[in-house]
Amino acid sequence: MTPLKKVVPIAIIFLGLFCFPEMVFPEGILSILQQRVLAIFILATLMWVSDAVPAFATSLLIIMLLVLTASNSAPFPLRDGLGEDMLNYVTIFNSLASPIIVLFLGGFFIALACAKYKVDINLARVLLKPFGQKYEIVMLGVMIITAIFSMFMSNTATSVLMLTIMTPLLARMDSEDPGCRAMVLSIPIAANLGGMGTPIGTPPNAIAFRYFVGEHALSFGGWMLFAVPITVVMIAFSWWLLQKMFPSNGGDLDVRIDGRFERGLKPYIVYITIVLTILLWVFSDVHGINACAVAIIPVAVFSLCGIVDKHDLKHISWDVLWLLAGGIAIGTALASSGLAGLLVSMVPFEQFDAVTIILGISVLCMIMATFMSHTATANLLMPIAISMSNSVVSIEEQGGLVVIGTAVALASSLGMGLPISTPPNALAHATGLVETRDFIKTAQILSPLGVLLIFSVLMLMNWMGFF
Repeated sequence: MTPLKKVVPIAIIFLGLFCFPEMVFPEGILSILQQRVLAIFILATLMWVSDAVPAFATSLLIIMLLVLTASNSAPFPLRDGLGEDMLNYVTIFNSLASPIIVLFLGGFFIALACAKYKVDINLARVLLKPFGQKYEIVMLGVMIITAIFSMFMSNTATSVLMLTIMTPLLARMDSEDPGCRAMVLSIPIAANLGGMGTPIGTPPNAIAFRYFVGEHALSFGGWMLFAVPITVVMIAFSWWLLQKMFPSNGGDLDVRIDGRFERGLKPYIVYITIVLTILLWVFSDVHGINACAVAIIPVAVFSLCGIVDKHDLKHISWDVLWLLAGGIAIGTALASSGLAGLLVSMVPFEQFDAVTIILGISVLCMIMATFMSHTATANLLMPIAISMSNSVVSIEEQGGLVVIGTAVALASSLGMGLPISTPPNALAHATGLVETRDFIKTAQILSPLGVLLIFSVLMLMNWMGFF
């Protein structure tokens, strides 16, 4: 289906909801502001799910519509019906410079510097060398390295790097050997699982992390305390599962990665800044600097020292930042307009216990993330999950906002059953060495098991008084 054929029906639905809300929404249930925010939310949902236009374009459309139709900067004819509860246009635009955006920008600068001075390739060379040449051990090494990189770099960038590094090795393997498929699949699986380990590992984590403030504050190291063990267990199980599903014909692998760490003032600045940034992120409880504030260090240092110049800025994933900003904007609108709370109050959650709610929304998130962007899924479900944590008393007893928000964020990373589920999957599929059925075959076991593991760990951490 062409993009135009997708956009037209979505536009008609949006205009119908926006211009003639009385045909859909019973009179008196929603305010005009809530009707407009809901229409924009539905538009965003349909655009993200259908992939009618690039996901970042949908985010920019959301910000534009919120400012021009639901804020105190809307045209007078549209503003008159909003009342005093209209959104503040400054608040909406602030989503483009949210602290979480800065957190991701810091991650992107680190990734740029790593690539420019070959830190990533040399780390892979050093880290992969101890794993020898035995097929199973090499695959474990690849998964461990990929997962570690994904904790601090874009999952997509990590997958590109690892697939590039592994190209010579894969070329030496028999493409008909099931073990070759396992080796290729191990990279996107490890990238998706590794991204769960830190707040900056993947956008859904950052979306959740922005809510963890005040009495619900969670540090960078605090997140890693429970997320890294989940990642380790899932990586170990995935490694075992891939060997069972795609047994290799045997034989050792010729693992050779050429290169050496660069020397000089700029490379040393890169090494020191990266180590310092990671240490500050991990030990934020000790020094008290917020993770988002730490992220500005590599941005400033690399810019001032010319390590990242104006030409390098072209390679930053601005589309990811804009996509994230759109999610923050719609989340703010849903909360500020009271719509999220109202929608939640209309569902009889009191009939369900907190365990059922948390597990249910995690499963829903995993399923949705299989068919649409992980970030878009988190953008859609996170405001609803946060509202539930504030309105359903029993959820507070199970860890409240932090537990349900974390469950949604981590479960979104488990949506990896199709090539379109996540960029690492698409990159692996593009090699031509794996098929769609291979992703389905592995995810039908890994994804449900991952949801159960996440739920169990979060419940255990809450029982221990961590949350």
